Amino acid sequence: MSSSKVIQHDLNTIADSIAPLAQKLSGKTLLISGGAGFLGNYFIGAIDHLNRHTLSKPCRVISIDNFSTGIKYRVEEGPNFKAIKHNIKEPIQIDEDVDYIIHAAGIASPKFYRELKIETIDVATLGTKNMLGLAKEKKAKSMLYFSSSEVYGDPDPRHIPTPETYHGAVSCTGPRANYDESKRLGETYCVAYFETHNVPVKMVRPFNVYGPGMRLDDYRVIPNFIASILKGTPLPVYGGGNSKRTFCYITDAINGFFRVLLSEHHGHPFNVGNDQNEITMKQLAEIIVELFDSNAKIDEPPGLNDAYSQADPKRRCPDLTKMRTLLKYEPKVDLRTGLKRFMDWAIEAHPEYAKKAYPLTIV
Repeated sequence: MSSSKVIQHDLNTIADSIAPLAQKLSGKTLLISGGAGFLGNYFIGAIDHLNRHTLSKPCRVISIDNFSTGIKYRVEEGPNFKAIKHNIKEPIQIDEDVDYIIHAAGIASPKFYRELKIETIDVATLGTKNMLGLAKEKKAKSMLYFSSSEVYGDPDPRHIPTPETYHGAVSCTGPRANYDESKRLGETYCVAYFETHNVPVKMVRPFNVYGPGMRLDDYRVIPNFIASILKGTPLPVYGGGNSKRTFCYITDAINGFFRVLLSEHHGHPFNVGNDQNEITMKQLAEIIVELFDSNAKIDEPPGLNDAYSQADPKRRCPDLTKMRTLLKYEPKVDLRTGLKRFMDWAIEAHPEYAKKAYPLTIV
């Protein structure tokens, strides 16, 4: 298991929040694509924690990852965890029963999906079709597809907070199209397999999930700002810093994802995020400076690529009515608390920054 005290505390929180539902996983096998990534590692860690403390019989996890953007696993292989290196755009044969599938593989950072344009499309379309085919073959009890809030594109202000019923304002040829449109097609595949083959698949649309374990070179906004604080370089605010977002800490997000996976709402999309504290990127930078280094500077360089400079959605805020009503989901971690936990982990994980003046409060 991870030696990080911050992550261990997070896993305790996740396990406690889903304990009443978790027995559905007892004695079952769960397959996850993208298990070496940020979200995948939290899923695997949470199940490992449940195996040791909650489940009457352990849940076996099979993870598939080709490490194109994933880093490493925090759980060692053993009787209840098997790792397979494979690119899921290619079909895969699994010679054992599979009860649950989580398709979390994907290239989500604009820095990387603009560099890996075709690979991004392939994993969200061909990869999704392969996972749906596996769910059909294995007669899985449930499959969870990771879509994205990017399927909404740049929403009309009248549709913010944005409900699942909003069809989106998305360009099929713009700088974000290879990510946005492939995620949308992935959802189309899911609905088609549900309606044609009765595959019990659900789709989640995460809204700006962040937390320990994200790559500091990911170039998504929170790891980018935290990395800048730690390196003593100006915080880069792209496009004037006027785009607005809400942010969801990882414990709340994983709680929501498990609730969707273990539900009976097949064929449905669900927003998962936090609908509080919508702020501009300039305000986010100012909060991070206030919390961690009052001497830090904020810069406004040109975007890394056209996905940042030309096509960044103006607002992104979820309507969580469906999650609250059907699945009793309620995010609990406020932005400042989540940012402090991220910084605690970043210093813990990168000892080269241990002399930073910011006082650690690691649980």
